[in-house]
Amino acid sequence: MDVARKLEILADAAKYDASCASSGAARKDSRGSAGVGSTGGAGICHSYTPDGRCVSLLKVLMTNACLYDCHYCINRRSSNVARARFTPAEVVQLTLDFYKRNYIEGLFLSSGIIRSADHTMELVIEVARLLREEHHFRGYIHLKTIPEASPSLIALAGRYADRISINVELPSQQSLDTLAPEKNLARTEIAMEHIREKIDERYAEKRPPGAPKPPPFATGQSTQMLVGADASTDASILGCANKLYTAHRLRRVYYSAFSPIPQPSSLLPLKAPPLIREHRLYQADWLLRFYDFKVEEIANPSAPHLDLALDPKLSWALRNRESFPIDVNQAPRERLLRIPGLGVRNVERILSARRFTRLRLTDLVRLRLQMKKLLPFILTDDHHPAKLGLDSDSLRARFLPPPQQLELTFDSPPTPGPSDFLSVRSGEL
Repeated sequence: MDVARKLEILADAAKYDASCASSGAARKDSRGSAGVGSTGGAGICHSYTPDGRCVSLLKVLMTNACLYDCHYCINRRSSNVARARFTPAEVVQLTLDFYKRNYIEGLFLSSGIIRSADHTMELVIEVARLLREEHHFRGYIHLKTIPEASPSLIALAGRYADRISINVELPSQQSLDTLAPEKNLARTEIAMEHIREKIDERYAEKRPPGAPKPPPFATGQSTQMLVGADASTDASILGCANKLYTAHRLRRVYYSAFSPIPQPSSLLPLKAPPLIREHRLYQADWLLRFYDFKVEEIANPSAPHLDLALDPKLSWALRNRESFPIDVNQAPRERLLRIPGLGVRNVERILSARRFTRLRLTDLVRLRLQMKKLLPFILTDDHHPAKLGLDSDSLRARFLPPPQQLELTFDSPPTPGPSDFLSVRSGEL
C-alpha cells in the first residue's frame, strides 16, 4: 500500500478525536468545486499553542489497527474497515514534506493499540524523537498517550511534545465497563497525575539548592469525552470534567458529540445527539473555567441536563432571578460575571471605567455589549429593569429565536434554531 493511500485511511480515522480542536473536513461549493480557502480531506486540522497562536496540524494515526474493542470506536478490533499502518520514518517524512510546503505548522499523532500499550507508545515517541533530534523540527507536536503505557514512556513523550493528551472518553467506570471494557478510569487518572507532576516540575520556581533543572516537558495536557454514546447526563459529564480540571489541572476538556459509525454495536444509540448539546457543554465548561460557577449551579441531580434552548449562563439567571438586578456601578467582579451577556473582558472594562465615572446605559452601548440580554438583569443610574418584567413568566420566551416564541409549550420544549449557535470564544456568555 502506498503512502498516499495510507494517509487517506489514517487521516480519516483520526478525525473522530476532538482533543486537538477541529478536523479538516473537505468543503466544496454547490457546484462541487473546491474554491478559494477550501480545506483538504488529508487530515489538516487547527489547534492553539500555549501562547494563543492558531496552528495547522497534520492530524493522523500511526495505525488504525487496535487490540481494543471499544463499541463507539470505528477502529475497534471487530470493525470491518480498511486497515493501514505507518512506519515512524513515513510519518516523519510526511510531516517534513507538508511543513516545507507550508501546509502545516505541526503534528498531531495518535494510534490504535498494537501488540501492547508500551510498544505503541515507543512507535509514537520514535516519530517525535526523529523529528526533534535528527531533523531539528521546532514545530508544534501534540502526542496522544496511552494510560496503560509505563510512566517512563509517558514522561519521555512529554519531553518531545508541546502538549500531550489521554482520552477519558466516558465520565464513569460503569459506562466504560459497558462500552470500552479494556479501559479503566482510575488508570487514566493515575497517568494524568504523573503528567501533572512533570508539568509542575517544569514550572516550579523554587527548587532545593543544587537541584538540577528538570528536562523540558509538555506545557499541558488535555482529554476528550464523548457526548451521547451512553446514558451519562450533562451533570455527570461536567462533574467529571471539573474533577479533571481541579485534580490534574488539564488545559482543556474537549466534548465530542457521538457520531453513528458503520456497522454499529447494538449497545450504541441509533441516532446522534443534537449537536447543540455539545455546544452547550462547551459553554458550561467555559463557565466552570472562567466565570467561577460550580457544577451544581449549572446542572445537578434535580436538573441533570442543560437547557438546549438557552445558553447555560442565561438559563441559570432565569432560575435565580432573586439574585438580580445587579448594579454595574457597585457590584464586585464575581457578581458582574454572573450577568448574562457580560464576558470576562467586558467585566474588566466596566471595573476600569467605573473608577472614573458612574456608568449609564449609553456607556454600556459604547462597550458594544449585548444590550437585549443585559437589560433585564442590570441596574444603572438611568435604568431599572422592573418595567422589563424580571419577574414575568414570559421573560424566558423573549430570549428564544422568533419561531420558537410561538411554539413554546410546557409539554414540548422548543428545538434550538440556527440563530442560537453562538460562539463560545466570544466570551460574552
